Amino acid sequence: LLPAAGCRVEDILAEDVDGLNRYANPQGHPALLEAVCERRDLSDPTRVLATTGATGALDAIAGALLAPGDEVLVLAPYWPLIRGIVTASGGRAVDVPFYDRLRGTEEDVDLVRQCLQPFLSPRSAAIYVNTPNNPTGRVLSSAVVKAIAEFAKQEGLYIWSDEVYEDYAWARPHVSPATFAPERSFAIYSFSKAYGMAGNRCGYIIGPPGSKWMGAIRKVTTHSFYSVPTASQIAASRVLRDQTGWLSAASAAYQEAGNAAARKLGLPDPEGGTFLFINVSSHLDERGVQGFLETCIDHGLILAPGGSCGSDYADHVRLCFTCAPPDITARGVDVLANILRSAS
Repeated sequence: LLPAAGCRVEDILAEDVDGLNRYANPQGHPALLEAVCERRDLSDPTRVLATTGATGALDAIAGALLAPGDEVLVLAPYWPLIRGIVTASGGRAVDVPFYDRLRGTEEDVDLVRQCLQPFLSPRSAAIYVNTPNNPTGRVLSSAVVKAIAEFAKQEGLYIWSDEVYEDYAWARPHVSPATFAPERSFAIYSFSKAYGMAGNRCGYIIGPPGSKWMGAIRKVTTHSFYSVPTASQIAASRVLRDQTGWLSAASAAYQEAGNAAARKLGLPDPEGGTFLFINVSSHLDERGVQGFLETCIDHGLILAPGGSCGSDYADHVRLCFTCAPPDITARGVDVLANILRSAS
């Protein structure tokens, strides 16, 4: 979907915005910082830092917090770029199979420590958690999020909380780890997914109260991208105050598209997010997943390999049900359903 009317880059004119063609303050444009503080009910704007999307945010956090060899426990399946971000900063991303282990029962709370503990080491520095999750669509319950926060506090770990799909949580409300461990949580947000502004490259971090790390993170961003494009920040500040109902309409449209795709493929409805994660192991021939993906390409369909989301998921593929208009997405799902049937 296109961004809300009046909140698109082409709607922003130099005569209406002072300094539109100049650098914004490296911390963030005052209009965006003010809008974020209003949205998040924050009284301390120094906790907020504008970034080039969630990618820029996580890269800056990794660059500031990780010493060479430090480990990040990455709850898997995960957003494919997080592994490279950790590695580029000299850290080590440790795959922790997690989202597909949850059963949707009270036992999930006990599973948190059971999943994380075996991967803990003296070099463990942080946990990367993403809810609603890319790629599984799982939305973690409040109890599970609290258990992750408690584990982090007990083990002295920071939490890198990727919350870019917070507005697309349907099975249950989105809950941030900062609710339970504000002193250890770095919450990451993006306008790319929530507001249809992927090309604007704008997001932000909210750091812990009084954290010594926010200054270090600002140093990283200053020496990498310096400041987020000014027009992008103005557009972002406008959508945070938009009252047109765009966000609720987008959420309803995405949920409908996700449910329709899941039904056609015989999968449970996604709990949130914009992806379906599909185990295709029973549909593979001697060529494996690579051959399956090539067959899809031959039929005009491009899917992401599950192996990019974790080492345990090489027999999965990831489908994004918001990457194209609904009619095109539906045709793509039909193609996939036909390929799966013929490969059974």
